[in-house]
Amino acid sequence: MAAAANGFADTFPKLLLQNAASRGGRPAMRLKDLGIWQTWSWAEALDEVRAFSLGLQALGLRQHEKIAIVGRNRPRLYWAMCAAQALGAVPVPVYADSVADEMAYVLEHAEARFAMAQDQEQVDKLLSIADRLPNLTLTIYDEPRGLRDYDPARLKSFEDVQAQGRAVLAGAPDIGEAWEQAIGRGTGRDLAVILYTSGTTGRPKGVMLSFDNVIRSARNGNAFDRLDETEDVIAYLPLAWVGDHIFSYAQSFTAGFCVNCPESEATVTDDRREIAPTFFFAPPRVFETLLTMIMVRMEDAGVLKRKMFNAFIAHARRWGEKMLNGESVPLSARMIYWLGEFLVYGPLKNRLGMTRLKVGYTAGEAIGPEIFRFYRSLGINLKQLYGQTEASVYVTAQPDGEIRAETVGRPSPEVEIMIAESGEVLYRSPGVFLGYYKEPDKTAETKTADGWVHSGDAGFIEATGHLRIIDRAKDVGKLASGALFAPKYIENKLKFYPTIKEAVAIGQDRDFVTVMLNIDLVAVGSWAERNAIVYASYQELAGHRLVYDMIAEHVDEVNRSLSEEPMMAGGQIKRFLVLHKELDADDGELTRTQKVRRGFIAERYAPLVEALYSGAELCDITTEVTFEDGRKGSISARVAIRDSKTYPPKAEAAAARMMEHAA
Repeated sequence: MAAAANGFADTFPKLLLQNAASRGGRPAMRLKDLGIWQTWSWAEALDEVRAFSLGLQALGLRQHEKIAIVGRNRPRLYWAMCAAQALGAVPVPVYADSVADEMAYVLEHAEARFAMAQDQEQVDKLLSIADRLPNLTLTIYDEPRGLRDYDPARLKSFEDVQAQGRAVLAGAPDIGEAWEQAIGRGTGRDLAVILYTSGTTGRPKGVMLSFDNVIRSARNGNAFDRLDETEDVIAYLPLAWVGDHIFSYAQSFTAGFCVNCPESEATVTDDRREIAPTFFFAPPRVFETLLTMIMVRMEDAGVLKRKMFNAFIAHARRWGEKMLNGESVPLSARMIYWLGEFLVYGPLKNRLGMTRLKVGYTAGEAIGPEIFRFYRSLGINLKQLYGQTEASVYVTAQPDGEIRAETVGRPSPEVEIMIAESGEVLYRSPGVFLGYYKEPDKTAETKTADGWVHSGDAGFIEATGHLRIIDRAKDVGKLASGALFAPKYIENKLKFYPTIKEAVAIGQDRDFVTVMLNIDLVAVGSWAERNAIVYASYQELAGHRLVYDMIAEHVDEVNRSLSEEPMMAGGQIKRFLVLHKELDADDGELTRTQKVRRGFIAERYAPLVEALYSGAELCDITTEVTFEDGRKGSISARVAIRDSKTYPPKAEAAAARMMEHAA
């Protein structure tokens, strides 16, 4: 393996050869299967990839051709990506929870010739759209359960492909050396992967990233947080999302650390507790859900335990983050905190699977400041970053000692940032994408000739040098009065409350702001149980009068908060409703990365929007829904609408009080 083990490794297959040579015995991947963790070293991973790659080559996969990767986090799916890259082919990861139509668009657009699927569910989707995919000649599957009687004409197992590769290698031993030599001819400029955007505003776009893009970004990320081969991460994010591609694939290959794949979606929290990762990323929704689970459990705890928890958490909120930042803290406060570590913080971090965490990140959208500070108060080094698929993730990150809930940090290593006159954030870096696959016009709209990328987000750089994101540039607007309207800013304030899972703010060019809300079924369900409220469905609970009373209090608190911010005081919420169903990606209301498709929702729920602005107190609506098996149905409901109180801006209120006092 001398062909790639020497010198600078600028592709993932070269890095694999290098890691197998320099750290061959160290763990590269783990998978929990049937309750048992299985481990593969870097040397064993090389053997797996080489056999599969030679099998793909024997089956006809060639340079520049595309192979779709469809499924959840499994070692074989990651190996399939590297095996294809070793041949000069290009992996195209697809969201595992995509419905067949979404999957068909991506595979057809990418002209995928092969597909690597996790299991029967994904194979069935591919077979159901086969007539739309004339280029797809072979589907390979990982898990054989349920596939025994399927037509083998265009279907092979992972083991069969590997066996074919090993047979080729046994029949011609020099083929292995030729394979490594071919890897050595690859360069960092080559196309490494095509990652499709989540399609917030329309059809997904295929973001083309070179090896230089992802490897330089990964190396910079590792250096920034001092990550090395001793780290452990848990891979649970969608394979098609750029975050997983960098955190679980690129940074692992460049640093040499171990990636751990959980048994299933349902066991991620338990599996994380067993692994106790040292490097962890989660979108705000995950941290919000974990906090909701904690608070629900404490509400059900005994009086003494609940009082102890609340007392130590209050102490941590006051002193914990200061201790984490290395600030001066009185000895008495430190001693109480150490006691809290033994009684509350330590057990809680163990429950969360964060006992060994060196650094944790959140990004994707703003996290509530109180939620962010809660985790940091426990001694968890949680930070924020700002990134995009087109940037190979990293645009900004928070350096240790400069961590605040309101900002997303300084420019990451080798990244330049500037703010356009319109307020839009532009960036330039080695991670900037090559372009959108087969869409040069859209590439030109996003990426300038000299390499600057239009982020689509509005923000500003503070005097400290930290970037602050306000909202999507296209979403920041004004009310009819001229007052600033930043919907995501309002939505994030509402989502701070554990009882509110999702919020959609409306107000562009209108007389006032309204919101449509989703309750969190776990948090509100627990509250309902404690208050002896009987309900039979989400719809029934969401429409309950007492639930509306509780949500009304939250909306009132948000309005009070907005009134104290001069720029946002005019954007207070005047009317709200609780939706009769949860927003769902299968219904097109959320992207596959769980971002709200605000424009689509406004059209889908047009009768509710009209009722919010007409003054109506009730609105009847029927909504089409998609069930998990793809069947269509409908939900009918009578949705209540409530008014909320708004407050004078703080400056105006203070002036009024002064005038009254003077009189």
